[in-house]
Order: sequence, then structure tokens, then C-alpha cells
Amino acid sequence: MNHALETRYAAVLLAPLLLVMLLFFLLPALSIIWTSLHGAQLDLSTYGELLTSTLFRKVLGTTLEIGLEATAVTLVIGYAIAMHLARLPPRSRAVMMIFVMLPFWTSILVKSFAFTIVLGDAGLVNRAIAFVFGNTEPIQLLFNRTGVLLGMLNFLLPFMVLPILSNLLAQDPALQRAAQTMGAGPVRIFLRVTLPLSLPGVLSGVLMCLSLSIGSYITPALLGGRTDMMLANLVDFYTRQTLDWPAASAIAVILLAITGVIVALLSRVRGGNAEVL
Repeated sequence: MNHALETRYAAVLLAPLLLVMLLFFLLPALSIIWTSLHGAQLDLSTYGELLTSTLFRKVLGTTLEIGLEATAVTLVIGYAIAMHLARLPPRSRAVMMIFVMLPFWTSILVKSFAFTIVLGDAGLVNRAIAFVFGNTEPIQLLFNRTGVLLGMLNFLLPFMVLPILSNLLAQDPALQRAAQTMGAGPVRIFLRVTLPLSLPGVLSGVLMCLSLSIGSYITPALLGGRTDMMLANLVDFYTRQTLDWPAASAIAVILLAITGVIVALLSRVRGGNAEVL
């Protein structure tokens, strides 16, 4: 009786969430799939045209390339930040976490416009470089791959730092002390103890950053160049320029499928074990 009552309470509590998911995710997704199939015709010709389109294949390759590059850069910097935070006292760590969480508190649109000022030819970065090195020729940091990666790094960093930091804090310090007692140096301790134990956190961060980066729209649109168009930008092109709604919907479905695969992999990373095999 109690179990049935708890199940009923759980259903009542989850009903609003299920209703929101139905109205704002499932129905729009089904509408996009319906449009990509030309409605009741259930025609897959749009998908066939996309797979043979040079533009689509090039943009798809660029999307995956930028996503992997942004994830790799975020992993290297995020892991270093997480290790530094893990070694700090709790009070100092709490203060430093404020700076890690700052990207969450600002709109990505506002941040992207701010980057156009910071990374411009007369921006803060080029001014600092000219002041230190006396270089009068500005470095091109905008409207290219560098600008896109810097913008994505700022956005993705918390998603990489938090799972890795959580994993590092959960590790038993006695393991490192035992390895040190056995004569292992800092590099060997990191490679044989710290890194393997932190792999579930690393994998979670990588999958989250990859799924977020391949769906980026504002960052490549504002900070990238002509060769940095991603799938989300291609959807915008088909909807606003050519008015080809079936093609735009098909691209959105493909992007949703890729992201769904990544999210499915992420859902299998649980506890301290990576179950992605």
C-alpha cells in the first residue's frame, strides 16, 4: 500500500516536468522530423541530397573538427585547473570556484560580443602583447578558428572542471602517499594513480563539452570566419537565406541524432566506473 502511494506521489510530482518536456521538446522535435520528411509524403530524398552535398559534408567535418579541438583544449586547461583547485584548502577553493563559475552567470551572446572587443586588433590582448614584446603588428584573433576556440573555451570550461574536480576530491590521498612511499615520483604518481582514477570524470567532461560544442551557433557566427561554419549555422542559412525548410529540418535531425548518441554515452558514465564499452 505504501509503495503504491509513493508511486502515485512520484507520478504527480513528475507530471509537470513530463508536460514541459512534451510541449517544449518532444512536440517540436517531432515537428522537425515531420518537416524533414516533407510531411505526409514521408520522403527521405532530403537526407539523400544532404549526404551527397559537398557543402553539408564540409560543414559536418568542420563541426566535428571544431568540437574535438575545443574539447581537447578545454580538457587540457580544465584538468590543470581542477588539479590546482583540488590541492587548495576548502575555503580558498570556494573562492577560486567563483572564477570558474563566472561563465555561467553571463549570457553567451554578451560574452561573444565582449570577445570581439577583447580579441580585436586594438583589443586588450593585442595591446598587452604590444606592450610586453613591442610588437606593433596585431595578431589576428578574431573571425578565424582561434577566436572560435577561445570563445568556446570560456563557455565549456566549467563543464570540464566540475566533474574532474569532483572525481579528484573523491580520491583517497593514502593512495598517492603509498605510491610515494614505494619510490614513485610526481609524474609516475599522476600517470599511474591520479589520471586512471579520474578517467570517469574526464570522460563525463569530454562528452558534455563535445555535445555542447558541436551544437554551437552564436560563437562561430560572431567570432569565426567563412571556413568556420557549423551545422547550427547551416540550419540558419537554409531557413533565412534559401528558405529550404526540409533541408534545415533534416540537418537539425542529424545534429540531434549526433548529440543523442553522445548523451547516451554520457548516461553510461556512472559512479566511478566508465561503462562505455
